[in-house]
Amino acid sequence: MEPGATNRTTLKKAAHKAVEDSAALHAIIDEVKIAHVAFSDHRGPTVIPMLAWRVGDSVYIHGARNSQLIRHLKKGEPCCLTFTIFDAWVLARSAFHHSAHYRCAMVFGQFETVEGNATKFEVLDAFLEQIAPGRGAEARPSNEKELTATEVLRIPLTETSVKIGRHGVNDDKEDMDLPVWAGIMPFRTVVGPLEPTADNQVENAPDYSAAYPGRWYE
Repeated sequence: MEPGATNRTTLKKAAHKAVEDSAALHAIIDEVKIAHVAFSDHRGPTVIPMLAWRVGDSVYIHGARNSQLIRHLKKGEPCCLTFTIFDAWVLARSAFHHSAHYRCAMVFGQFETVEGNATKFEVLDAFLEQIAPGRGAEARPSNEKELTATEVLRIPLTETSVKIGRHGVNDDKEDMDLPVWAGIMPFRTVVGPLEPTADNQVENAPDYSAAYPGRWYE
């Protein structure tokens, strides 16, 4: 299902920033891998950041079996996930028109439990491979005890919304002749270089740059 398919995911304001494209949705989730999970329980409204990753048309999170958050989400309670990438500051000639470039996605729905240690292993291994390609073959695999102690939850990408702000400087006509610099100040997240532990026993650092095109530290 394409983003913006329901009433609550259709933008009422700034509709020109809406992007009804599943590729854009996937790209944001895949780059961020951190979801702010919003839900409501006996404490009231709560938002908690969680590591999150996509496999196909679903997003996964994981946590300890005794986690209060995991126990609540396992009940199938309604929730919302947000993913945000901050790309740049927009510097205008007037203070009022300063703004930002960003990409964000929202996912509505209910989580369901991933059953069986074999399936959990596959989903968690997919996450590991997204973080550091080839890492699954390098590290000791999770054992049955570890997998049993871990809950993996899945939410389908069936009700989603994508919003991208990349409009540039929007100054008022009467401000165009002001002697003030105007333009874009990019903001980028750079990955690496790797920092080995003091007791590291591997001489040559592995190369995980393939997972971060355009963002790996040079």
